[in-house]
Amino acid sequence: MSVNRGRMHSRLAGALVASALVTGPAFAAGVNSKPYEIFVSNEKSGDITVISGGDFTVVATIPAGKRPRGIHASPDGRTVYVALSGTPIGAPPKLDAQGNPLLRKRGDDDDDNGPADKSADGIGIIDVSARKLVGRINAGSDPEEFDISKDGTRLYVSNEDVKTASVINIRTHKVEHIIPVGEEPEGAATSPDGARFYITCEAGGDIYVIDTASYHVAGHFKVAVRPRSVAFLPDASAAFIPSESTGQLNVIDPKELKVLKTIDLPTGTRPMEVKVSPDGKRVYASGGRAGTIAVLDAHTYALVSTIKVGQRPWGIVLSPDGHYLFSANGPSNDVSVVDLILGKEITRVHAGESPWGLTIVSRAE
Repeated sequence: MSVNRGRMHSRLAGALVASALVTGPAFAAGVNSKPYEIFVSNEKSGDITVISGGDFTVVATIPAGKRPRGIHASPDGRTVYVALSGTPIGAPPKLDAQGNPLLRKRGDDDDDNGPADKSADGIGIIDVSARKLVGRINAGSDPEEFDISKDGTRLYVSNEDVKTASVINIRTHKVEHIIPVGEEPEGAATSPDGARFYITCEAGGDIYVIDTASYHVAGHFKVAVRPRSVAFLPDASAAFIPSESTGQLNVIDPKELKVLKTIDLPTGTRPMEVKVSPDGKRVYASGGRAGTIAVLDAHTYALVSTIKVGQRPWGIVLSPDGHYLFSANGPSNDVSVVDLILGKEITRVHAGESPWGLTIVSRAE
């Protein structure tokens, strides 16, 4: 009896140690993380869903305007900016035999759901504390995505239907520069040092790198078609750009402005947005039609895992401590909450209609 009891205690101790190894980092991340909220742009319902990062409940819904898509918080966390567009939503593109979208050129007045309302175009300004839209900045035609300068004074905007990028002074609300780029500019991202911003052009796979001092094009290179976004390692030694149509992830040398490696993602993956973990060890790509998040080693580029989430995950964002990943699932009208330590989706939060993008806002304690 004494021997059996000793063995039982030994097994129990071992189980507790194993449990600590699994749950310890997750618990520590939850304790050490600052309070935050997730702001979600809902393209079809024209509003912003605000989700608590503490218990993953919806705490507010903010009317925004037509087709809110790209969404980013200011560096000080007091303001959220969201791209608005009066260009109607087109039908999903037809696919070829390999499952790649067949692109077609659309004009302002030949959209599937009627003519464009250019008066609705702009960058909406949301006061975080008041949780309301307080203004709108003219940002040129059909803004879809953008990024914010590191000092919080400028917006870098991709204007999809006119093949340009716009630089906007946030204080004056003025467009200061218009830079011609390739066909159907989509993604926009500022380098970690703030010296450059990247514009990805989906139709031709063109990537334009623009100097933030002169606003001249510092470089131009190509990847496979439909590059959607850009993410950087914290030390800026590499960048990652997805090619949606080919199901690939491109590794970029930010100094030489060239493709170092092209990685084939799991069959059926249509990568949309890419994020890098705060510690620079992992790369996450939303899989679009595959309904998954691909997880890769940020240095060996090996596929670590794929995580099942909601329908057609588009935008993704990481919690400040890197514990959770949130994905905007358009067709299922919800946001997946993924525990990255457990490596699985733990819940879904109902959002507005067709959630598109997400941003994190840290709250004062």
